[in-house]
Amino acid sequence: MALRLRRIYLGYTLGFILFVLALALFEQLGMSKTWIGFCFLAATVGVYACIGLLSRSTDADEYYVAGRRVPAIYNGMAAGADWMSAASFIGLAGTLYLSGYAGLAFVLGWTGGFCLVALLLAPYLRRFGQYTIPDFLGARYGGHVPRLIGAAAAILVSFIYVVAQIYAVGLITSRLTGLTFEIGVFVGLGGVLVCSFLGGMRAVTWTQVAQYIVLVIAYLVPVIWLCAKQTGVPLPQLVYGYQLQKLSVREQELAKDPAELQVRSLFAQKAEAFDKKLQDVPSALAQDRLQASRQVAALKAQDAPLAEVQAAEKRQAALPRTPADAQEQWARGKALNEARAQPLAGMPPQAQIFSGDPEGTPAQRQQFEESRRNFLALMFCLMVGTAGLPHLLTRYYTTPTVAEARKSVAWSLFFIALLYFTAPALAVMVKYEVFTQLVGSSFAELPAWIGQWSRVDASLLSVSDVNGDGILQLGEMRISSDIIMLMTPELAGLPFVVSGMVAAGGLAAALSTADGLLLTISAAMSNDVYYRSINPAAAMTRRVTLSKALLLVTALAAAAVAAQRPADILALVAAAFSVAAAAFFPALVLGIFWRRANGRGAVAGMVVGVAVTGYYMAVATPWLRTALGLQGPAELWWGIQPISAGLFGVPAGFAAVGLVSLLTAPPTAAQRQLMTQLRSPPEA
Repeated sequence: MALRLRRIYLGYTLGFILFVLALALFEQLGMSKTWIGFCFLAATVGVYACIGLLSRSTDADEYYVAGRRVPAIYNGMAAGADWMSAASFIGLAGTLYLSGYAGLAFVLGWTGGFCLVALLLAPYLRRFGQYTIPDFLGARYGGHVPRLIGAAAAILVSFIYVVAQIYAVGLITSRLTGLTFEIGVFVGLGGVLVCSFLGGMRAVTWTQVAQYIVLVIAYLVPVIWLCAKQTGVPLPQLVYGYQLQKLSVREQELAKDPAELQVRSLFAQKAEAFDKKLQDVPSALAQDRLQASRQVAALKAQDAPLAEVQAAEKRQAALPRTPADAQEQWARGKALNEARAQPLAGMPPQAQIFSGDPEGTPAQRQQFEESRRNFLALMFCLMVGTAGLPHLLTRYYTTPTVAEARKSVAWSLFFIALLYFTAPALAVMVKYEVFTQLVGSSFAELPAWIGQWSRVDASLLSVSDVNGDGILQLGEMRISSDIIMLMTPELAGLPFVVSGMVAAGGLAAALSTADGLLLTISAAMSNDVYYRSINPAAAMTRRVTLSKALLLVTALAAAAVAAQRPADILALVAAAFSVAAAAFFPALVLGIFWRRANGRGAVAGMVVGVAVTGYYMAVATPWLRTALGLQGPAELWWGIQPISAGLFGVPAGFAAVGLVSLLTAPPTAAQRQLMTQLRSPPEA
């Protein structure tokens, strides 16, 4: 089987390379960018659909765990694709670009999490040998309640995560084809469904292997090209330190540049204007409405051009409707302008370890401590969250043996490292290119791709001549972390076919993770809720059919939420990690390693962990406070940002499991026997 698989995927890889080269030739012959985008979208999704069709199944073992026949190396590659979500492919380099050193918490946390998976969970769950994480909770702790709580948590975590993936699918599809974002979401959704709907885990596994090949080629090619362009050496992982030194020099130049200082001053004035309005919101809102109505009336009295009148009416209509709306909008405007009034448009120097200064003023020392504290907190949440993600842990049910599960984790780390070692280099080289090539250019000579991205969504990329000198300053450019990777080929001056390939790679990353997440949700509802708790006599075909129907409904619901753009990709993913860490990590680890842990303790741990995490997210996240109608500023505990809410939920979960378990009856003999079997010596 291994030899056959090697031949199939080697041929697939060569075919993909030849396909890209053929499109490059057609581009030289005059093929339009739109057609190149459609070709990438149709060809890649078409291949994934074919794999899904060939792998269709109604057998429960095949549908839920791919028949437990996946070799370690291919399971590692599939896990790598499952893991390499849109957050990794699209968001990671962008976060490193905007956050500098602080973004390395994502790299360290996510890779460290696989060490926890290998040491604490994967081999034991494979020895258990069922289909889902709630299956383990139900067997280890007994009764339906732990299983149902686990299923609810798995659905919650996976749904938050899948919304981020479908958001990325819409973003990439709209860039590839020129469709609107909302339409792109539902077009891309078709690609998600054809991979997972027919064949379940069997189809998802072999599709994810194919998707990993696409995404790793798409990620490495532009950064290697950019590295060769800047340094003459096509090894970005080894030489980006030299570019970091050059970037640091350029950052110092920009921090002192007179034009940059002028732009920063103008943003500071705007922030001050918002601050004045916030002193008396009702009066300021009334004044704005009066001025807007007078301007419209004056233009109409002067018989001004229709376009000017319509623009004035549009500005009038855009005014906040209530004082509460005005306060929220103006507070956000004040914060945004204050950030852009800082050196480097609010970005920290790339090589600066933490914000603030440990030897500076009391405020600077506090900023340094909070920055370091948040770095460690985020790294902790991502590590523990990785070890609690249901769709990732289920991946290790698919190997033939426990030993293969251990090897599979090692292969996963290897395949993930190919991308994660490259992301910091990509961030540095993209930033150096922006700071030296784009900044200082004339607005009249800016490349066309800047306008194209602005038309997709102005919040992703926008430029404005704030000081009116006709030259682009760094402070006059806003770039979202979600497009840093996608714009790299165009920034480097590569042919559009490379941009299409990168977009196809991002699509592969988003689709592969979305497939696994949707399967986890549908399995939790059909296997853990319906079959295990409601109708144990249900036939195998009925269970699989119900799972497919639930998968379709979940996908449509996630697409509807993603179309509303609830938050950026990385924020949604990080929220899912905190919830997963608090919900599953204490119950799973104590269920394997502590004989006294019982069902009531596990239920208490999961409920308390999720409740504490959710509460902190609600009170500390500004947009969630607004949605929930909470008044006043966000409340931070010890300065910890809401992205790391799991820092409070995980200890609370462990404490609840331990305390309730000690105060209630011990586990049954059957449950203790299961622990003995799980921790028996590994297979030879």
